[in-house]
Amino acid sequence: MRTTALLLVGGLLVTAGCSGGSDAASSDAGSSDAAPSGSPSDSGDGTDPDASATTTSSPPAPTTTIIAPTTTEPPPVCVVTVQPGDSLGAIVADLADVTMDELLAENRMSETDIIHPGEQYDVCPGNDIDDVDGTSRLAPPAAHVEVQQAELNELFRDFALLDLAIDGDSGPLTRQAVCAARMVLGLPESTDHLPQGSDEEATVFAATPADFTIPDGAATWSSKWILINETCQVIVTGEGDDRIVDIYPTSTGEPDYPTHNAQALNAYRYDPALDNDGWHDSTNFPSEVDNPLNGNMYKPIYFNGGQAIHGAGYIPPNPRSKGCARTFPFHQDAIINWLGIDDITEPVWNTGAIGATVSVVGEYRDL
Repeated sequence: MRTTALLLVGGLLVTAGCSGGSDAASSDAGSSDAAPSGSPSDSGDGTDPDASATTTSSPPAPTTTIIAPTTTEPPPVCVVTVQPGDSLGAIVADLADVTMDELLAENRMSETDIIHPGEQYDVCPGNDIDDVDGTSRLAPPAAHVEVQQAELNELFRDFALLDLAIDGDSGPLTRQAVCAARMVLGLPESTDHLPQGSDEEATVFAATPADFTIPDGAATWSSKWILINETCQVIVTGEGDDRIVDIYPTSTGEPDYPTHNAQALNAYRYDPALDNDGWHDSTNFPSEVDNPLNGNMYKPIYFNGGQAIHGAGYIPPNPRSKGCARTFPFHQDAIINWLGIDDITEPVWNTGAIGATVSVVGEYRDL
């Protein structure tokens, strides 16, 4: 009995010991105040971390924007508009690195030209562009030049200008015809290329001789007038203000021997030179041998001192004469026949007998 009691007591003690540990574990597991190890509650100050912790927001760092310097220069000002009181000299003085000669050449002008307020001029020379209207100064493609040449041949079919070869070369002969078209259509005269697709080209292509106007400078008060246009290197004949009779190619005086601009001079001397088949030796530039290549003159018609309209064997589309205006001999004969002096057999000094009023205008400028 004693042994049994002791065993029972021991069993109770063992049971109590195991159950006491189990309760403690159960109590800890069921308590909501327990905190995991390592949490803020491990500091031992008894405060609730959720209640005491504050959130601090830092202001955003300032943003600095750095603008890279630009290296793009503004485009140059290539067009100036004439203001009241302006002169060509004043315009050039306001420009950097543009000389008077460059300004004149770029705009196909002479230093004596009169400028007017509102006119615009190209002040960027050498860039192959007409900066006033934006057109190219370069020759169109050869295939298109052929189209232009065909149109020009048709336009001047009934006039003395020689037919152009359809070769696609916008050279001096083609540009001479282009300039002549500009002249009789009231367009600004120049020997520049005819820009492809331009309004100017459209005007030339649409024109017929019925659209021709008498060029500026012609002495239209005279019954028969002759106009030598040095810009285009052509001679125009006409009658009063009624009509243009014909247009001939010419070659005027080269720079050292210029053909002087003149207004309405009466032709005063004519030499048919019948004793030498029409060839008159020039007294200013004599040659030992009479032939059309050395400066001797075929049936000259004098109008300004020693300057004359005369036939020659070589008529380039640029100034190559010694002050006169050359024509082909058969063109000189046509002019003489038109004037009605083909029956004169001796030299005459008589303005009434010749009956022609001669003007010289323009200035030749090559590209």
